[in-house]
Amino acid sequence: MAAQVWSSRFGFLMASIGFAVGLGNIWRFPYVTGENGGSAFVIIYLVCAFGIGVPILMAEIMVGRRGGLTPPSSMRALAGANLRSERWAFVGHLNLLTAFLILIAYGVVAGWVLYYLTDAVTGGFGGLDAVASTAKFDALLANVPVMVFWSFVAFAIAGAIIYAGVEKGIERAVIVLMPTLFLLLVGLAVFNAFAGGMTETLAYLFAPDFSKVTAGTVLAAVGQAFFSIGVGMAGMMMYGAYLPKSISIGGSAIIIVIADTVVALVAGLVIFPMVFNNGMDPAEGTGLIFQTLPLVFSDIPGGYVVGILFFLLLSVAAITSVVGLSEPLGAWLSERFAWGRHKSSLALVAAALCCSVISVLSYNHWADVSAFSKSLSGWIDFVPSQIGLPLGGLLIALFVGWFVKQEDSREELALGDVRMFSAWYNLLRFVVIPALAVILLTGISE
Repeated sequence: MAAQVWSSRFGFLMASIGFAVGLGNIWRFPYVTGENGGSAFVIIYLVCAFGIGVPILMAEIMVGRRGGLTPPSSMRALAGANLRSERWAFVGHLNLLTAFLILIAYGVVAGWVLYYLTDAVTGGFGGLDAVASTAKFDALLANVPVMVFWSFVAFAIAGAIIYAGVEKGIERAVIVLMPTLFLLLVGLAVFNAFAGGMTETLAYLFAPDFSKVTAGTVLAAVGQAFFSIGVGMAGMMMYGAYLPKSISIGGSAIIIVIADTVVALVAGLVIFPMVFNNGMDPAEGTGLIFQTLPLVFSDIPGGYVVGILFFLLLSVAAITSVVGLSEPLGAWLSERFAWGRHKSSLALVAAALCCSVISVLSYNHWADVSAFSKSLSGWIDFVPSQIGLPLGGLLIALFVGWFVKQEDSREELALGDVRMFSAWYNLLRFVVIPALAVILLTGISE
């Protein structure tokens, strides 16, 4: 078993939910829901989340707890125990590589969030118009030293948390941060109920429109169910390694998926009332967060406080995700080089910051660099998200579903009811694997 463990199920759940809930959940999921039939999409998504998301999440956590080590070592240990090739450790290394590639890009965006939080506190949104708001964001993207500095701040905060350890660092932080995130979400949603735009939002998000349901809708739901829960990037496997045997993997996985979905939907009640109430486009993506909403905060009553709370909410989501990406990488450095947690945490922050400069430069000086019709920033996003994540998840499902003994899985999951285990096992083998293969092939072909 890993040297460190979660002291409570609550701490594990808060860390896992914090890892799963990222910036993409805050703006992308509500938008995808609205554009794909509202509650009709939500129903399809929930089927996919429980039919695909929960089984693969259970498999990844199970591998982590069964192995009790870093992802490569846990995969190697399980392969050896099942008389399989130790080359399965490659899957753990792939997960770590994917996590690092996402980290160096995500850390830059987390830096933007922290920059805008500071700007909100200092009253930087006062008197903004559309031109000034766009110019503000463009100026940030063009300023390499500022972006590097705020990326460092994001990495340093996450590094300080993992530096302190699992119980005294990650668990202590998420027990404060995640309830704060939930309270901010609810508070801002309540504010919007009185500020206007809620009627249009409820119709956009929840009015069923089955005419919009197509094969593409189902594929979007499958992809969202997989990408939104954080599997395939080592974090859940590492968190599983710290999980005591007394804590149910199945029950925890269900709670994580439900919480991730609820947060994403409530985020829609936070963002879109302001968008609709001010006649703006809900499809603007990243621009919605950094260019459109600051305009709203400059105009609405109480906008100064709302702007601070909103970017504080995003900061919590960003930092908890950066922590989840960083922890398995730091643990691997400790294992590989026989370093203590403190040294490995410092080394990881330094390595992530240095490599993140590439991501920073892809927005300005290297913006014109391209290959095979993709820009550098496009490749930085494409390789981990469209190849690394689905391939890693597919291999984990393949390994657990077809190469790990049923008895080992049954013992580790301890579901009690034979029918529940059989349902999980068959979903993993005959639903999750084909679904992830489709996601992988679709992503590569884009």
